[in-house]
Amino acid sequence: MSGALAIATLFGAGRSPIAPGTAGTLAALPLAFAAGRCLPPWGFALATALLAALGVWSAGVAAPVLGSKDPGPIVVDEAAGLFVTLLGIPPGSTLAGAAGTLAAAFVLFRAMDVIKPAPARQAEGLPGGWGIVVDDLIAGVYANLGLRLLLFLSGRLATGD
Repeated sequence: MSGALAIATLFGAGRSPIAPGTAGTLAALPLAFAAGRCLPPWGFALATALLAALGVWSAGVAAPVLGSKDPGPIVVDEAAGLFVTLLGIPPGSTLAGAAGTLAAAFVLFRAMDVIKPAPARQAEGLPGGWGIVVDDLIAGVYANLGLRLLLFLSGRLATGD
């Protein structure tokens, strides 16, 4: 497996025979959790930007190899979208604990990735890896806003560390 293909499929998570996008998002959860706990906010933002850039590159290389404009096994875009979902959410913000926050982030992101509210659907028309990744980044922005609303309504949005 080439390096770009390995990254694009999150080291094989995207090759799940059932719901590869969901499998890719699940595979990214522990990475996002660890990054959120170990990195300062600017570090998490940098990791998110690097993951998105790596996603655009690897998806752009892997898509022609897999023979489709947006092949199912490419799930690095889901990882980048999940990171955007958690971007700027302080580690102390929880919905019934950290697991609840991660579960809400997962559900909100998957919902927004499936619904693809404007301009996410339009972003799919971008060339190469851009079209594969940018729609998920936009879905992540919507999910981030939804997560913030849930945390606010639950009174659990921390002001940060």
